[in-house]
Amino acid sequence: MISRITGKVLEKGLNYLVLDLNGLGYEVFIPACVMQGVEKVMTIDGRISLLTYHYYQVDQTKSIPILIGFLNQVEKDFFEIFITVSGIGPRAALKALNKPISLIAQAIDEGDLVFLKSLPGIGEQRAKEVVAKLQNKVGKFGLIQDYNSPEKIIAKDISEEALDVLLQLEYKRTEAQGMIKRVLEINSSVNTTEELLNLVYKQKRVKE
Repeated sequence: MISRITGKVLEKGLNYLVLDLNGLGYEVFIPACVMQGVEKVMTIDGRISLLTYHYYQVDQTKSIPILIGFLNQVEKDFFEIFITVSGIGPRAALKALNKPISLIAQAIDEGDLVFLKSLPGIGEQRAKEVVAKLQNKVGKFGLIQDYNSPEKIIAKDISEEALDVLLQLEYKRTEAQGMIKRVLEINSSVNTTEELLNLVYKQKRVKE
């Protein structure tokens, strides 16, 4: 299983990159929502490192290995939770995720079927299934911001794990700490990182 790939970009298409790894060219498909950040993280000499989702596309006569690339773990996490919806496989998700993940997460949280139906390959019935399966589970993804240089910390408890995610999403440390503090002051019974991040997201939406 290939979980990460690093190499020099030989070719860039609308939804894929070809990376050179010691003379071997690997084709990696990239969702449009991720492709927007590729140029910002590529090095001067054209190298890039991607987390990958590796699966086999099977038809009647053959099995083809496919790599789908992401710039960070949060993007990959969203992709993996998105394909838990019945009828949405990796290929469908790759096509559908053509808008910023934060907006898709917001639409899921708000039950915005009109927005979800605007995603390629997502009709009304599928949009309803997405909301039914994922609503109130994607709050942290609504916090995604533009790409910069991410900070890293080691998560030790719920607050620190939530802080780690917010730093990966490019929030400043002081801003992220303040958001977490405000939520915990109001909701002292929070006992999971996912719940805490959902409450941070809802608090942010109310302030906007």
